[in-house]
Amino acid sequence: MTATLGTEGSAPAPAGAGPRPRPLVIGLDLSLTSTGVAGVGWTDRIRTKLRGDARLAHVEAAVVSYIRHADLVAMEGPSFGHGALPGHEDLAGLRVLVRRYCYRHRIPYAVVPPSSLKLYVAGYGRATKGEIRSAVADRYGVRTEGAARYDEADAYGVLAAACDWLGHRLAPVPETNARALAGCQWPTAPEVPR
Repeated sequence: MTATLGTEGSAPAPAGAGPRPRPLVIGLDLSLTSTGVAGVGWTDRIRTKLRGDARLAHVEAAVVSYIRHADLVAMEGPSFGHGALPGHEDLAGLRVLVRRYCYRHRIPYAVVPPSSLKLYVAGYGRATKGEIRSAVADRYGVRTEGAARYDEADAYGVLAAACDWLGHRLAPVPETNARALAGCQWPTAPEVPR
């Protein structure tokens, strides 16, 4: 079971306990070829050229290596406009594999729709990948480079939204952007460290 951490409004910490630690949140931009992964202050990628079930097994195992100790996993949701693209079924399957892992291991998870991610990070729901990347660099000081730069920036944006929802905002965010949190699927389980 995940640890439950308190926030403002909960019982005070014992004297001398200091500030409560930030929950471990991992952000994911799931992809069949280039999955972005993010934690506070860092990003990484999972890349593969494998196909079919071997690819799903590889990406799932790599994702699990990042999320197995998480207090909350936040992932970018599906882009419904891309449902007819090749690999759609495998990508949907990958999302289900990650959700099932979280469910089996009692790790709360959230789903951030692409339009909510864009609104939260860039201020409007039709932002480009480049605008997301620039906004992540400007607001959080996290610069993503290389072939997976957009995937990593998206994962960091999802992470930032989840941390904000938990009450651990990573940087000041305009109220217009913060409206995006209402459009996300947040966990309701009592184990969520709010």
